[in-house]
Amino acid sequence: MGTEFKDEIEGLIDKRSQAYTDISDAIWGFAEPRFQERESSRIQQEYLSSRGFSVRADLAGEETAFIAEYGSGKPVIAFLGEFDALSSLQQEPDQTEHCPIAGKENGHGCGHHLLGTASAAAADALKTYMEEHKLAGTIRYYGCPAEENAGGKAYLVRDGYFDDCDIAITWHPYTMSKVMKGGFHLANFRAFFTFHGISSHAAGAPELGRSALDAVEIMDIGVNYMREHMIDAARVHGAITNSGGIAPNVIPSEAQILYAIRAPKVTQVQKLFERMCDIARGAALITGTTVDIKQVAAYSDLINNETLNDLIQENLERVIPIGYTEEELDYARKFQSVITELDKEGLKAIAADIGGRDRKKELLETPLWDFIVDRNSRYGGGGSTDVGDVSWKVPTAHVYVNCYAAGTALHSWQATAQGKSSIAHKGMIAAAKVMANIGAELLLKPELVEKAKEDWKEELNGEEYPNPLPKDLKPEIW
Repeated sequence: MGTEFKDEIEGLIDKRSQAYTDISDAIWGFAEPRFQERESSRIQQEYLSSRGFSVRADLAGEETAFIAEYGSGKPVIAFLGEFDALSSLQQEPDQTEHCPIAGKENGHGCGHHLLGTASAAAADALKTYMEEHKLAGTIRYYGCPAEENAGGKAYLVRDGYFDDCDIAITWHPYTMSKVMKGGFHLANFRAFFTFHGISSHAAGAPELGRSALDAVEIMDIGVNYMREHMIDAARVHGAITNSGGIAPNVIPSEAQILYAIRAPKVTQVQKLFERMCDIARGAALITGTTVDIKQVAAYSDLINNETLNDLIQENLERVIPIGYTEEELDYARKFQSVITELDKEGLKAIAADIGGRDRKKELLETPLWDFIVDRNSRYGGGGSTDVGDVSWKVPTAHVYVNCYAAGTALHSWQATAQGKSSIAHKGMIAAAKVMANIGAELLLKPELVEKAKEDWKEELNGEEYPNPLPKDLKPEIW
């Protein structure tokens, strides 16, 4: 079988590229945070419905979640999209200084406006190809809310929306293009520890009080000691979300701390979380307070799949290099000049690792990295994604495609500012082509689906999805 089908699919995406750009830019403007992506979800639902997909929405208790489906029978190919923005990253587009948009509170500093649109575009193009060539199988676009800070896909997995899927395909905008291998992202729990004590006057009747803030501080000290006795790859980050007030002469009756707990495997995170719960109970015992523990999110680790990784690599090589104009290169240089000093130092380390002694200088002088990074490079990991939960249920392909000036940190106003640029749009269209081509190849060569499933089972090695969300936990804004 030749590659003519890929030429045809890529042509379909190019033909509709302006529509996809318009959707992406609209979502950038909506900039809606987790579980509130109503307009972002609506615009995608309306587009895919107009293209002949059947749409069902309000899934797993998530108002903005939806599935757009076409076809019937096996295999069932899922394209995963996101569209949530981040708080406090409002920013005027294309500006190389911090210019918050008046009246806005959120911004797309992680590129989810591009992410969801490219995945929807891949499903759209593949549907047309399936119709014209009478291909059997089912394709779905999953509109997934709240990837940031809530792990929206985990609720969809827990409630069975991926149970009949055969393969899942997704991507993420980044500062480089590469295969995203399993093991590079960390599993992650989020949990609130709320302590309840007794308020009293700190000078007049200190013996009557039981300080909830003392309990938070003692817990945090206990967690700091725990860090000495956990694996090097684990991470624990805390934020005191309620200190109990601002009056030093009043013993606070309530205080709260939020922790993010990360490790390479979700089972490792679970054990750390259990230890932290014991530390919290100990802090409560020491201070004469009580503690309520509420886990609010869970992200599992990404399960690797070399069969799908090979398909990603093969199709990345079709679209990379993307090709940039001199104007785009100048645009990227301007943004490189305003990234933080720490990000500039980080860029030097990345360039040294990827390019080695021979290419480090060249990479540091290259504002847009228009090449494929070796798939075994460690760069691109360290964070967390709820795509991991899907990968425990379904063999999953995950690719990075360049959309930003080299050195740009995600979750920054600099990333938000670049989100409507032609550079971002080119990366989005390239990602759509990679994903659509992979989907078509799996439909045309069902033996690849079976091989990916064999890889997946081998990688799991008998482990089953630990379903880390509490059974009674509902999606909520916190």
